[in-house]
Amino acid sequence: MAHIDNKDRILLRALQHNARLSNAQLAEQASLSDTPCLRRVKKLQQDGVILGYHATLAPQSLGYTVLVYAFIRLSENSAQAATQFEADVEQLQQVLSCSVVSGAHDYLLEIIAEDLPSYEHFVKHRLGAIGCIAGIESTIVLKQTFTKRPLPV
Repeated sequence: MAHIDNKDRILLRALQHNARLSNAQLAEQASLSDTPCLRRVKKLQQDGVILGYHATLAPQSLGYTVLVYAFIRLSENSAQAATQFEADVEQLQQVLSCSVVSGAHDYLLEIIAEDLPSYEHFVKHRLGAIGCIAGIESTIVLKQTFTKRPLPV
């Protein structure tokens, strides 16, 4: 685990809210000069604290109006089935996240779709085609009140 001090936390907060800040702007926010600031950011990248830089897109503006959480139960509890399922589901662009969960289900998927008919098609022809799935239970989000992507640092 990387050692993160208060200056690093300031940099991380600033980058999570606006990854397009220049090094000079970052340095100013953290009360650093440019070179030490750049060195800190590079170290946070090398240590795996910063994984990448991304643009946050509005799903509705791209035609995605449905958000679904799908609970998946595998046909068998084996490392081979889990590995195969994870590899297959990672290839599906509509799947935003995949989590191993405890309880009656094995996985929780976060899925986007253009509309309910397209989600039904996705389940029947793409997700349902994965051989090691024994069951799929879908929960459709009626309204997402907020989503937080920045981590508290």
